[in-house]
Amino acid sequence: MPKTGTTIFTVMSALAAEQKAINLAQGFPDFSCSPKLIDLVHHYMNQGMNQYAPMPGVMKLREKIAEKTEALYSAVYNPDTEITITPGGTHALYAAITAFVGEGDEVVIIEPCYDSYVPAIQLNGGRPVFVELKYPDYKVDWNEVKKLITYKTKMIIINTPHNPTGITLNAQDMMKLEKIVKNQDVIILSDEVYEHILFDGLEHQSVARYPGLAERSIIVSSFGKTYHTTGWKMGYVVAPANLMVEFRKVHQFMCFSANTPIQHALADFLDDRTAYLELSAFYQAKRDYFQKLIKGSKFKLFPCEGSYFQLLGYQKITQEKDTDFAVRLTREYKVASIPTSVFYHKKTDNQVLRFCFAKEKETLEKAAEQLQKVK
Repeated sequence: MPKTGTTIFTVMSALAAEQKAINLAQGFPDFSCSPKLIDLVHHYMNQGMNQYAPMPGVMKLREKIAEKTEALYSAVYNPDTEITITPGGTHALYAAITAFVGEGDEVVIIEPCYDSYVPAIQLNGGRPVFVELKYPDYKVDWNEVKKLITYKTKMIIINTPHNPTGITLNAQDMMKLEKIVKNQDVIILSDEVYEHILFDGLEHQSVARYPGLAERSIIVSSFGKTYHTTGWKMGYVVAPANLMVEFRKVHQFMCFSANTPIQHALADFLDDRTAYLELSAFYQAKRDYFQKLIKGSKFKLFPCEGSYFQLLGYQKITQEKDTDFAVRLTREYKVASIPTSVFYHKKTDNQVLRFCFAKEKETLEKAAEQLQKVK
């Protein structure tokens, strides 16, 4: 990968540390997870659950995921053959792409996009084909997507709620996608790691809700995003048995299995449905507070429907490239962000930065105080 350098998340987090800046760049909370969850992990460590878990994951955890998925999306998945526990969402994405994308295959990517998609496709000999969300509303033009489908198309990757823009796909989006892939031999890879973080009464439209999509979809979810434990690197995949067979062939040689005591702990913790059902309200309060703190500044607030990222435009401040302005903002004002051009293969620069608001109230206040000073 001669053209690939260190990810922007590592670069900006390192710069934030060097400058002693407030890190709103990398997407991780600065607050603790549930003490009950930590106690459960400790309990299962003391119970001796410290050796390899089964390759697909601890069965009781897969059973709890099946129950949760059916309750939320009216979709039935067999925990034995259609659910696999993974060490994080990025691992799951890479394994899914590796399982199905080969030399010369095309994969439709909707940009801006999470930065692991394209390298995974290229490493497997595939060719990414791009369609841009329409700035400034960041909506999908499904007619453009349809035009990109050829006999070489193996996969379409979608992400909702969306990183980095915070938009969500609605029911109409899903039905349009379902219509596009009908009678096509195309797999959907659906990145749904922020599935429990939607705002203003919006409901997550998982592909699992749509039979025409579910039958061809690999869904990636994240315990780290849901339970504020990104450092534990725990996720899972649900997919029809015929797709899961192929996924597991790759997964078993990438890691074999995920963390054993944490799997047992998560299985117990999933009994507390409020922990994920109340997540939207928890993060909406943070979104609303951060937006309130930013109002009156020179930054433009973009709508945020989900995830824990807020886009801010800086057109009224400077005409600098977003990569340059993000660095200057970190050095001079001590607030680190992510320039959104890095999420495009052509480095499309709309003069927009991404900020993570999954932070303590005090952190957001300090960051906003600095951002209010930017002229």
